[in-house]
Amino acid sequence: MSNVWTLFLESFPKILLPGLTMTIPLTAISFFNALVIAVITAMAVYARVPVLTQIIRAYIWIFRGTPLLVQLFVVFYGLPKVGVLINPFPAAVIVFSLNEGAYCSETVRAALEAVPVGQFEAGYCVGMSYLQVMRRTVLPQAMRTAFPPLSNSLISMVKDTSLAANITVTEMFMVTQRIVARTYEPLVLYIEVGLIYLIFSTALTFVQRWGEKRLSAYLKRG
Repeated sequence: MSNVWTLFLESFPKILLPGLTMTIPLTAISFFNALVIAVITAMAVYARVPVLTQIIRAYIWIFRGTPLLVQLFVVFYGLPKVGVLINPFPAAVIVFSLNEGAYCSETVRAALEAVPVGQFEAGYCVGMSYLQVMRRTVLPQAMRTAFPPLSNSLISMVKDTSLAANITVTEMFMVTQRIVARTYEPLVLYIEVGLIYLIFSTALTFVQRWGEKRLSAYLKRG
C-alpha cells in the first residue's frame, strides 16, 4: 500500500505539469478559435446569407456527424498521404477548433433566434445599422443565453483533449500512459489522471458561475 501511495505522490506532478503546459493551452486556443468560428457562422446562418449558409450547414453536418477521433486521424495521419504535413499540436488545435466550432455554432444560432425580433426594429428606429444592432443589442443578449451551454462545451473539451494522445500530443493522458507502461499500475494512475481532469473541470465550473453572474449584472446595467 505504501508503494502505491508513493507512486501516486511521485507521479502527480509529472502528470499535472503537461496538464498545465499542454492540456490547458490546447483547450484555451482551440476553444477561442471555436468561438470565433461559431459566432461568424451563426451570424451568417441567422442572416440567411445565400450559398454561404449551405456551406456552413454542410460543415456543421460533417463535423457533428463524425467522431472526433476519426477527424484527428484524418488530419494527422491522412493528410500526409496528399502531401500535407501538420505537427501534432497544430493538428489537434485545427481539429478541436473545427469540431467544437460546429457545436458552438448551433448554440449561438439558437441563442440569436431567441432574441425578440423587436430588438432589431428598436435599433433601426434609433438609426443603427444591422451590424450595430447585432453588436450592441442582439449579441450581448444572445451570449447571455448561450453562456451556460458554451461553458459546458468548454468543460467537455478539457476532457476531450485526452484524445490528442492518439496523434502523439504529449498531454497529460499520454504522460500517464507512459508511466503506466513503466510501472504496471494502471488502476492508480488512471484514477489519478481522472482526478486531475476533475480538478480542472471543477475550477471551470466555478468560473462559469462567476461569469454568469457578471454577465447578468452587465446586462442589467445596460
